[in-house]
Amino acid sequence: MSELLSQLWTPEMQAAFTVVLVLLVILYVLSIVWVVRDAYLRGTAWYIWAVVSLVPVLGVIAYCLLRPPLLQLDKDEQELEIALKQRQLMKYGECAACGYPVEADFVLCPNCHTQLKNLCMRCNHALEPSWTVCPYCATPVGAPAASSGSRPRRSGPSGSRRSSGGAQQ
Repeated sequence: MSELLSQLWTPEMQAAFTVVLVLLVILYVLSIVWVVRDAYLRGTAWYIWAVVSLVPVLGVIAYCLLRPPLLQLDKDEQELEIALKQRQLMKYGECAACGYPVEADFVLCPNCHTQLKNLCMRCNHALEPSWTVCPYCATPVGAPAASSGSRPRRSGPSGSRRSSGGAQQ
């Protein structure tokens, strides 16, 4: 038996065995590095996965089966997309009467014609029902409309302060 073994165990076989063994060790170390890096990029406890991946083949297989499906970067991108969609949807609402989707600045529901907001008597901007003053022209809500041709004149310092601001819209 030892004669047969000595005939098969030639220097060439020893070199081939050494090369294969070195390649397996390199593959083992690279698999640990891959697991740690991938776990870190996915936002998991990478140090725990590093310990698990020390078990030669089963550790890498366990990580591949149990790792999170998305990288942290992809999760963050998805959260940003969701936030953007929510922000876009915030400019829409529903009519309280019929549930039809309406934009935030609609005054009437296009479906059932329910009044959603009040209009300023002076500048015709849409006003929230809870507002007591128009934020666009400072007119108290419910105040009588000024004549459409000209604005009422103000005397004293308040009238001159208004005109000194430059061109009006």
